[in-house]
Amino acid sequence: MGAGKRAGRVVTNGFTLIELVVTVAILGVLAMLALPMLEATAQRQKETELRAALREIRSAIDAYHQAVLDKRIESAADASGYPPDLDALARGVTDITRPDSQPIYFLRRVPRDPFHPDPATPAAATWGLRSYASAPDAPRPGEDVFDVHSLSQRKGLNGVAYREW
Repeated sequence: MGAGKRAGRVVTNGFTLIELVVTVAILGVLAMLALPMLEATAQRQKETELRAALREIRSAIDAYHQAVLDKRIESAADASGYPPDLDALARGVTDITRPDSQPIYFLRRVPRDPFHPDPATPAAATWGLRSYASAPDAPRPGEDVFDVHSLSQRKGLNGVAYREW
C-alpha cells in the first residue's frame, strides 16, 4: 500500500517548457522596450559632448580675438582678428608683448565632433567652419575661423539639426 502511493506521486524538479517560453517572451518584451531608451541615452550623451566641444572651441576663438584686440597677437591691419584655422588655437601663437615667453595656447587640443563618422579624420577636420566674411545662414570657410558647426545631417532630440547648434 505504501508503495502504491509513492508510485502515483510525480516529483518535478525543474521548469516546464511552457514556463520557459513565457519567461523568454517576457524578457524579450522588456528588452524591446528598453532598447529605444538606451539609444536615446547614447544620443543624449553625444549631444552633451557636442555642446561642450562647441562651447570650448567658441570660447577659444573669442579668447584669440580678444588677444588680437589687446595687441598680444600680431595681426594684419585689414585682418578680422580671428584665428586662421582651428589648429592655431592648440598650436599656440607668439605673445608679441613677451616674445621670450611661451606661446599663448587657447586649447590643449582641438576636440572632435562626436557625431563625425570617421575616427581617423583629424579633430580639426571634423568641424564645419564659418569665416568672418560669410553669412550666418550660409556658413562657409574662408581666411579665418569665426565660428564652427557640426557637419552631421542628423537632428537632435530637440528637433534642431546639429549643424545649427
